[in-house]
Amino acid sequence: MGSMDSTFWDQEHGSASGRAGGGRDRDGDGRARSARPRDGLGRPLPYGTRGVPRQPEGVVRPPLESVAEAQRLLDEGKPFHAHEVFEDAWKSGPEEERELWRGLAQLAVGLTHTARGNTTGGARLLRRGAGSAEEWAAGAGEPRPYGIDLGGVVAWARELAAEVERGDGVPVDAGARAPRLRTGPAD
Repeated sequence: MGSMDSTFWDQEHGSASGRAGGGRDRDGDGRARSARPRDGLGRPLPYGTRGVPRQPEGVVRPPLESVAEAQRLLDEGKPFHAHEVFEDAWKSGPEEERELWRGLAQLAVGLTHTARGNTTGGARLLRRGAGSAEEWAAGAGEPRPYGIDLGGVVAWARELAAEVERGDGVPVDAGARAPRLRTGPAD
């Protein structure tokens, strides 16, 4: 890197190592934020390694856009990134929908863990997310919010949880095992 390139890197990323001043990673407001690159399943990679672009945090999207973006990421085998989209919806959405988005985020994290080979934790999170989504649907009387087939997603999660528990701990292919959030037209 030339001096101009180095200066740009330092201003944008702290230092060439990705760490501000060699210490903890911080954002522009001084909050701790990991600048460490990550792979498609959200696992940290060594500084200086080329990783998968991270989802920006705190993005407020309309619900249908959140569903579409999460589905795209799930289909690409990036459930960790999909979880971040659901988490943004959970944190920014109306109070009465938070349990729905939290349950969907847990499902995405469950898929992340099963893809990483953590079958015990993955199965637990898949079941927890399924329970949260199912409980929300029962309380809200809404089985297809934003066109999401909650019954189908809950069945997918429980089936995958049972499958990985019966298996030999081999990681699943996250893209191949991604759920279909929406089936048919949106309600």
